[in-house]
Amino acid sequence: MSWAGPGTQGRPRGEDVGVRSRRGILLGATVVAAGGVGVIATNASSFRASPGDSMRSSAALRGILPAACARVLALDLSGELSGQEPRAAKAALTRLQQSVAAADKDGVDAWLALGSGVFAGEVSGGARRPRQLKEMPSSAGDLLDPAQSHGDVLVQVAGAGEKAVREAAEQVVRQAAGWRVRWQVDGVRDENRVEAGKGLSRNPFHFTEGFGNPGTEREVTDRAVVRSGQGEPDWAVGGSYQVVRIVRFATELWDKDSVREQERVIGRRRDGRWLDGAPAGEQPGFAADPDGRATPLDSHVRLAAPDRRNPPPLVRRSYNYDRGSGDSGLIFSCFQRDLATGFEAVQKRLAGEAMAKYILTTGGGYFFVPPPGDAWIDALFAQATGNA
Repeated sequence: MSWAGPGTQGRPRGEDVGVRSRRGILLGATVVAAGGVGVIATNASSFRASPGDSMRSSAALRGILPAACARVLALDLSGELSGQEPRAAKAALTRLQQSVAAADKDGVDAWLALGSGVFAGEVSGGARRPRQLKEMPSSAGDLLDPAQSHGDVLVQVAGAGEKAVREAAEQVVRQAAGWRVRWQVDGVRDENRVEAGKGLSRNPFHFTEGFGNPGTEREVTDRAVVRSGQGEPDWAVGGSYQVVRIVRFATELWDKDSVREQERVIGRRRDGRWLDGAPAGEQPGFAADPDGRATPLDSHVRLAAPDRRNPPPLVRRSYNYDRGSGDSGLIFSCFQRDLATGFEAVQKRLAGEAMAKYILTTGGGYFFVPPPGDAWIDALFAQATGNA
C-alpha cells in the first residue's frame, strides 16, 4: 500500500477523498467547486474572544502538577454525517463539547482539542484555522502508524485514579453521537509530585522529568496560551497548541546500559542533578564545557535546551503508558502558544541525539485547545448556519 506525502503524513491515499469530504463539513462552510478545488467560505470576523475567556485556564493547563492518570482519545466525525448540512456537524461538535464539559468536574480534568481535519480545504472569510495547525509531520526516525495518528478532535480526560478517568472517558464517548474513536491510550505519571515548585514524575527510563517546566501558573500561561497580536484568528486567543506523541521506549535495551551511560545519554543524573555537579534547580555550566566532557554534546537535555537561561517556550505534561507485549513508553504531551518556537524548534535540535536508538515515535498528532467556553463553535460555523 502506498502512503500519502508530507501534507497528509501517515494516511492511506485511498482514504483522502472520503476523509476530506467528511471533515470539510466540520467548518460548517459552503463548499464551492472551482476548477476541481473545494473552497470553504466562512465569515466570523466579528467574533472576539472575551478578556475573561483569554485569562481563564483551560482544563489542560490547570495548576503546575498534572493529574496522575489520563486517557487520551482521538475522534473522527462518523461517516453517517458525511454529506449532511453544516448544522448537523455543528450539532455534533456542540454535543461533544458539552459532554466533555460535563466530565470536567469532581476531581476530573477534561478538554477537547481540534485537529487540522476540521479545517480541511482552503478557508476564506473570518473563521480561520490556527495559523500553525496542520497534521503532525513525520520526524527523522518516526514510524507513524495511521491508526494511531492524527484525528479530527482530541479528547483528554485526567484525574487522580484510573477508575474515575476510565468512567468519565467512557461517558464522553457514549454521549458523543456522530463521532467514532480513531485511537486511544491510557497513561500514568509515576511518582507524580511537586518538588521545589515544579511538577515532577519518573519516566519509563527511570529518570525524573519536569525540571524544565515553569514553576507558576503565570509562567504556564506565558508559555502556553495564545495572545492577541500573534496573527492568530480572534476566536483562538486564549487557546493553546497541544502536541501529542506516542513514543515507544526500548526499555530492555536501555536497561542493559550502565546507569552512568544512561546519565550521559540523558545529560542529567537520575534524580535530576546536572552532570557537572550543579543541583537540579540551578543552571548547568554548558558554556564552561564547550567540548562536552562533562555533559555530552549529543545528550538529550543539552540539545533540547542548550541555553538553560532561556528554556523552550512550552509546557510538558507527559504520561507513561504500557500496553503489554513490550509496547510501553511515553505519551509525550506539550502545550505552547507557538509551535515553531516551541515543540518544532526543540525537535529540530534533537536530530542526532544519543537517545534516538532507544525510542520510536509511532503515533500522536498536532491539535489546538480552544479557549475556555464554547463561543468558538459559533465563530467557526457562523456563516453556514446563518449566524454571521
